[in-house]
Amino acid sequence: MADRGVDLSALPKEVRDQLAELDLELSEGDITQKGYEKKRTKLLAPYIIQAPVPPPQNEVRPPAPSSSSHPPPPSSSSRYRERRSRRTHRNGGTRDDRYRSDIHTEAVQAALAKHKEEKMALPMPTKRRSTYVPSPIETRTPPDSSSGSEDETSVRRQSSGVGPPPLVNPNLQSPESWITRSVQGSSTSSSASSTLSHGEAKPQPQSHPQPQPQYKPQYQPLYQPHHQPQYQPQEQSRTAAVTDMLAHSRIASSQNSAPPPDVTAVAPPSRGPRVDLPSNTVRGMSRGQSRSSMMETADARGNIQRVPVSSRVSTKIQQLLNTLKRPKRPPLSEFFTDDSEEIVEVPQPDPNTPKPEGRQIIPVKGEPLGVVSNWPPALQAALARWGATQGKSPALTALDITGKPLYTLTYGKLWSRSVKLAYTLLNKLGTKNEQILKPGDRVALVYPNSDPGMFWVAFYGCLLAEVIPVPIEVPLSRKDAGISQVGFLLGSCGVGLALTSEICLKGLPKTPTGEILQFKGWPRMKWVITDSKYLTKPSKDWQPHIPTANTDPAYIEYKASKEGTVVGVAVSKVAMLTHCQALTQACNYCEGETLVNVLDFKKDMGLWHGVLTAVMNRIHTISVPYAVMKACPLSWVQRVHIHKARVSLVKCRDLHWAMMAHRDQRDTSLASLRMLIVADGANPWSVSSCDAFLNVFQSHGLKPEVICPCATSPEAMTVAIRRPGVPGAPLPARAILSMGGLSHGVIRVNTEDKNSALTVQDVGHVMPGALMCIVKPDGPPQLCKTDEIGEIIINSRAGGNMYYGLPGLTKNTFEVIPVNANGVPIGEIPFVRSGLLGFVGPGSLIFVVGKIEGLLMVSGRRHNADDLVATALAVEPVKTVYRGRIAVFSVTVFYDERVVIVAEQRPDASEEDSFQWMSRVLQAIDSIHQVGLYCLALVPANTLPKTPLGGIHISDTKQYFLDGNLHPCNILMCPHTCVTNLPKPRQKQPVGVGPASVMVGNLVAGKRIAQAAGRDLGMIEDQDLVRKLCMWPTVMHQYLTEALQWRAQTDPDHVLYVLLNAKGVTVGTATCVQLHKRAEKIAAALTEKGSINTGENVVLLYPPGIDLIAAFYGCLYAGCVPVNVRPPHPQNLAATLPTVRMIIDVSKAACILTTQNLMRTLRSKEAAASVNIKTWPTIIDTDDLPRRRPPQIYKPPTAEMIAYLDFSVSTTGMLTGVKISHAAVSALCRSIKLQCELYSSRQIAICLDPYCGLGFVLWCLASVYSGHQSILIPPFELESCLSLWLGTLSQYRIRDTFCSYSVMELCTKGLGTQTELLKARGVNLSCVRSCVVIAEERPRLALTHSFSKLFKDVGLSSRAVSTAFGSRVNLAVCLQGTTGPDPCTVYVDMKSLRHDRVRLVERGAPQSLPLMESGKILPGVRVIIVNPETRGPLGDSHLGEIWVNSPHNASGYYTIYGEESLQADHFNTKLSFGDPQTLWARTGYLGFVKRTELLDASGDRHDALFVVGSLDETLELRGLRYHPIDIETSVSRAHRSIAESAVFTWTNLLVVVSELCGSEHDALDLVPLITNVVLEEHHLIVGVVVIVDPGVIPINSRGEKQRMHLRDSFLADQLDPIYVAYNM
Repeated sequence: MADRGVDLSALPKEVRDQLAELDLELSEGDITQKGYEKKRTKLLAPYIIQAPVPPPQNEVRPPAPSSSSHPPPPSSSSRYRERRSRRTHRNGGTRDDRYRSDIHTEAVQAALAKHKEEKMALPMPTKRRSTYVPSPIETRTPPDSSSGSEDETSVRRQSSGVGPPPLVNPNLQSPESWITRSVQGSSTSSSASSTLSHGEAKPQPQSHPQPQPQYKPQYQPLYQPHHQPQYQPQEQSRTAAVTDMLAHSRIASSQNSAPPPDVTAVAPPSRGPRVDLPSNTVRGMSRGQSRSSMMETADARGNIQRVPVSSRVSTKIQQLLNTLKRPKRPPLSEFFTDDSEEIVEVPQPDPNTPKPEGRQIIPVKGEPLGVVSNWPPALQAALARWGATQGKSPALTALDITGKPLYTLTYGKLWSRSVKLAYTLLNKLGTKNEQILKPGDRVALVYPNSDPGMFWVAFYGCLLAEVIPVPIEVPLSRKDAGISQVGFLLGSCGVGLALTSEICLKGLPKTPTGEILQFKGWPRMKWVITDSKYLTKPSKDWQPHIPTANTDPAYIEYKASKEGTVVGVAVSKVAMLTHCQALTQACNYCEGETLVNVLDFKKDMGLWHGVLTAVMNRIHTISVPYAVMKACPLSWVQRVHIHKARVSLVKCRDLHWAMMAHRDQRDTSLASLRMLIVADGANPWSVSSCDAFLNVFQSHGLKPEVICPCATSPEAMTVAIRRPGVPGAPLPARAILSMGGLSHGVIRVNTEDKNSALTVQDVGHVMPGALMCIVKPDGPPQLCKTDEIGEIIINSRAGGNMYYGLPGLTKNTFEVIPVNANGVPIGEIPFVRSGLLGFVGPGSLIFVVGKIEGLLMVSGRRHNADDLVATALAVEPVKTVYRGRIAVFSVTVFYDERVVIVAEQRPDASEEDSFQWMSRVLQAIDSIHQVGLYCLALVPANTLPKTPLGGIHISDTKQYFLDGNLHPCNILMCPHTCVTNLPKPRQKQPVGVGPASVMVGNLVAGKRIAQAAGRDLGMIEDQDLVRKLCMWPTVMHQYLTEALQWRAQTDPDHVLYVLLNAKGVTVGTATCVQLHKRAEKIAAALTEKGSINTGENVVLLYPPGIDLIAAFYGCLYAGCVPVNVRPPHPQNLAATLPTVRMIIDVSKAACILTTQNLMRTLRSKEAAASVNIKTWPTIIDTDDLPRRRPPQIYKPPTAEMIAYLDFSVSTTGMLTGVKISHAAVSALCRSIKLQCELYSSRQIAICLDPYCGLGFVLWCLASVYSGHQSILIPPFELESCLSLWLGTLSQYRIRDTFCSYSVMELCTKGLGTQTELLKARGVNLSCVRSCVVIAEERPRLALTHSFSKLFKDVGLSSRAVSTAFGSRVNLAVCLQGTTGPDPCTVYVDMKSLRHDRVRLVERGAPQSLPLMESGKILPGVRVIIVNPETRGPLGDSHLGEIWVNSPHNASGYYTIYGEESLQADHFNTKLSFGDPQTLWARTGYLGFVKRTELLDASGDRHDALFVVGSLDETLELRGLRYHPIDIETSVSRAHRSIAESAVFTWTNLLVVVSELCGSEHDALDLVPLITNVVLEEHHLIVGVVVIVDPGVIPINSRGEKQRMHLRDSFLADQLDPIYVAYNM
């Protein structure tokens, strides 16, 4: 330490004082350890005898105590008082002692110390650099260094020594060292990714290297090298660590095979061309295998666990998993069972819960209200008396902004002005015959806090005119917090007139024309200025009418409820008078006393004491406005001293401010005070403010017995007040209560754990003339037992009478009759609920422990918002948040209340500081209150909505949070730790039931086996053709090549294809003979140029058009197998060319047929950057071929030969090629022909990608088979002309059209608002009878519905839109044809669906999911629903895998491995029972069959097939099956800024990725909303929320999300997210 060799006692007094103050600052957390040492060294520098020698840099220093070499200062009150009194001036706003108690701070530190031993490891969220405040790189500390900068919030700052400091000077580390260590995942790292992983960074001495967690693959990936580095020592160079990591983050290359292309790159942010991105894997892996490397970690018990890892992202996920592995506190009761009716069951009560044991409480009576002979019959009478007899006596002194007296209003002036105003109100507003105001009307009083004089005149003027004043706050802008709720108050009170001063009126917001703004939710108002010069002097004979006080309302006081609604409490004239009498008696007010009032004079204590009781007793009130207090916090103390005031009205805040601003002012004396009334003395934390204030000001004459806390509420008015004590009498005792007991609503003196104790002071006795009970706060008003906490209710003439204009609410609050334990009323007198929670202590003293509106009921236990605030603020927040700007409220999520804390963050707080503070608040609240926090959010300074006097508007803050308008800069969600009422995870039953039992079970239950079939695929087509050519049907059934030749001979000039460009102009046509001749040319070129042998594979690389069709038939003519591939996108070669290369390599293509342009692209420099262009197979350009004919047209020996290969990338990123035989092609074309009634005179329009699946079949094959004309519209043309497709349908009067979801989405988004324009252009879609969306997914109901609705205006029939369904094993299972019933929609229960059950519910039922039939099953197709595990058929109330049997099933996968087992499994599989002979193909999709009421063509009831989702994509969580699309739909609804979202799982954590289409400020708003909606609707806890830019989620050409790619990119840290939140 710097004071070695310094005799502290010999130092000058001022240096000793400064040192003592430094010690105080350190102990209170106002200064960091490093700052403390720096300042101390500076102070002692001149007196140091010998400077210490610095240790060598590599020397390990012995651990020093954490706080300083001094022991923590003793907490004896004498020492504390002495230091307080010599403390110098401090900034008033930094601390807020209403929430501060040294005992509590110690408790919090102890709780944190306990947690520190447990080493909490919370992963810090990842934030994009652009969302930080930029700072120069030199000032930024490397994430690992724990160097104590001035802004640090390290654990060392705790008041007593908790843990040693770092052993090595962290400033000596170079950036390289922390890069290396964070890459290696070093256990000493506390980099940004794991700020709190071990409480505090403790770098190990270098002599003991820590073994690192190893990256080991779970299984040998494809192309895995044989030498694996097994161990990475810590000292190895960082290059090795980085390379090792990179080697494992993508699939390593084998030495002997060319590396497959890395196509895991994500589509560029502007979602331009949609890209198919296969993983580096060809179909051939079993379902559900993951493709990532693994890391072995040891759990708490030392068991080795394998956890996949790929980068810093998964290190964090691992950290999160480790955190979640800890047992939760409080201990969870047994899991709740999942009832079919109720999702959550309430847990069984804990037998150890403390229960009240006392006898039933007896109502407590206040002393009788004395009758004093000269008490006035009404309050106005008192004013009249003083105005006449004591006109010169001062009534009110107002202060200016500097705290100097501005004016004094005498009783004479107050009386005369009030009379003048009363006369003006009744006689001078409106015309002579029709006055605007009548006695009993309500009038708003709008006066600023700095102008009490005008308010007094207005208030008493209204009383004299017998109109009812409604004081409200001055509206400052349209966006004031709660402004519309004030409008509700004015409306419910029927207010149409507002009184205000001239200055205030000028300051109100105006419209451009100069009129006062119409505030949101307010009724129309007339404004009246009450300045003297505008008032009329009454005639001599006019006197105000002053009746004896009766039960008519005298005034209305506003009150904001917990939900934010503002209501008016009406106080009758007699209640107002009685209340003043009771206060006079209780406070012993005397005539002519002086009172200093710091409170708001418009309501509550400020109005009751400072305006009403003061006038009754001719008291001189000195009003100190809020603005003066902010500028000069000591002003009220000075006023007490100057005016020798006897009474002062303050809040804890004012005590605290005065104490903070207090210098050694020897001239201030508070000896004159006989009563210091603390208005919020009912706040449990007021006791520490009162004590601290007394400690400082006792030396200034403040007597301990004058401090009088009181309890009030707008409804019951003053509930209790401590009477001023007798000098020298002992002060009242305090209650030290157990917080655990309080949370269960019982009073228990705290004995065991002093950390969770609450010290409460009494608020004195009940008011004179009042009767008080304590009743249970919820349910019927049953009297509490003596040791039970309940709501205080009061019966008194001096209380509110009703909520004005709201009789329903009034009854529940103002007319409460308490009942005893048997429910029998104890009397007939009505009580008023006070909204205060408390109990009656010894000697009938009242203790208040909280308010109903601050009550949070979490899992059946009560917590007080103020208590939680106090705990949060005891966690040294000085450097992170503002003390007075913190809000605690609860939100209801998943059947329980969840606690949310929102605080304003200081601008200079660093990310690390904030995150550390947040994580320590979590620990402190968990330890002290045994309640988990759901969300902790920090918002930028000054952004939370304010109340008029500067507090936080809680209900508005809560609304902002729920609406996603809070814009936090830091957020921590902890759903894993606090949501403990999730249903029990489903245990899958072991399959021990035999096939026969299942069959019998289904029969007994009356369920049919879930199967359905299309009609028969008859052989004979139409009779004319049979007559023309007897052999036609059989040949046609065999080969498509012969069909084309036959058409070229019989109907050569019939146009089969018309190709349109973006302008809708025909750019190409093909008749039967043209197509035939073109195919011949290509076949000749293949045999000559390509020297291709029969059966070899040929890749077709063409844009959508007629060339592609000709090339396909050319290949068939030459006897080769065409492989259709989507051409690479010229602007995005890096992402699209590797996929092309991979298909060419996998299919072992002997030749590529393409156009000249694409040939150039394949050989360009840009292409060379992505793939090896020297190894392309032969490329033939088919643009200008010589007129040649092949020697013969190939005819396959059997129809089972392969006709073509169909390659496609699945949504899981698998590249799969299937073999389609000639027989399957004919069967499929015939099936489509029958379903859609296609023949030569028909026209259809196709707007689809022609590269795989049913899109390719419709584009290239169907026309040649059926002879209909196809109008081809390439989808990319729609980008330049959105109306192309719809315009074509209208122009050609098309009856049947086929499109994709992406086309439909383009039209919906782009043309939805332009239907009028389309109409004007003559677009009419009434001709369209079927518009079929071709897809391999669940029908997108929302999209098809909005498309139908939007284009209804241009004639589209609501019945026209339907969907098709195909899969890899069968390209077309369903297709809505021209005949047959309309597709039906059902609503299924999502809860059942997760259990693989199908339960139909009504539309609009909770948890219902609408599903649309996927089209009619095609002729010749049979489907059955099968359990994917047991492979047995299921009943129709089950969800299972769709299996299909059909002549057009694919023959098998085309793989380079020849994995026969997979072929057998997916293409030729048999049921385990039922019908074991039939061969089925597994589609890999889950669905169900429902028999509908509709009839099909044959007159039978129609069986509808509903597709629910891909089996590969389902998420298995908590033993239930979830479909990503359902969770994504919920997420997309959560906030307007969510454009698109995708979900996947990673090590049992649910990860949600959402694209943000708004500003980056909204990014953190989405985290709680996404977490809430998934929890509410799906009963799942989100593990990680990732917010990314629009266009980041990869989408393939069919418009399907590629979630596995997204997962790989996330784990490889390639997403550049805006924000990543790790939910705890």
